[in-house]
Amino acid sequence: MVRNTGFRGWYYFRTGWSTYFAFIFAAINTLTVTYFLAIENYPVLKEVFPTFTIYIIIIVGIGIPILTLIGYFHFKRTPSYRAEATVMYETNPFARRMFVNSELTLQINQKLIDLILRISKNEKISGDDISRIYEIQEKLNKFTDERTLSNKKDLDFMNKMDKY
Repeated sequence: MVRNTGFRGWYYFRTGWSTYFAFIFAAINTLTVTYFLAIENYPVLKEVFPTFTIYIIIIVGIGIPILTLIGYFHFKRTPSYRAEATVMYETNPFARRMFVNSELTLQINQKLIDLILRISKNEKISGDDISRIYEIQEKLNKFTDERTLSNKKDLDFMNKMDKY
């Protein structure tokens, strides 16, 4: 696997920035701006939130559960995360390769289980069965020889699976 130190560093930086720094900075900024520009100027709101500390405690106490619930719905109850995961598999050749490999392994294992069960019942394996096994082996060999991380063979395989 090729390691590109510059792009790896850039990826780590963006992750640290967007996940941690920007989140914390945005939260502090939002709390500060809303309190000092909005709440301090309205006496009714100033009665509800007499100090900045009280405001933070109340907003955090209400905001964290609400945002956690929104995150839960994002992952479990809406099609948005499914769409994100689909895009990730379509665009990430390593994830796509793992998915296709697991599907191929499942198909091979199903065929092997069928053969093992037939052998355990003392059934003979016919010439047609052996021909199908060779055919499967030939298809797998051709597929694995032709595919690379940069071509679309794995993606084509996934798209064919979606149609079934």
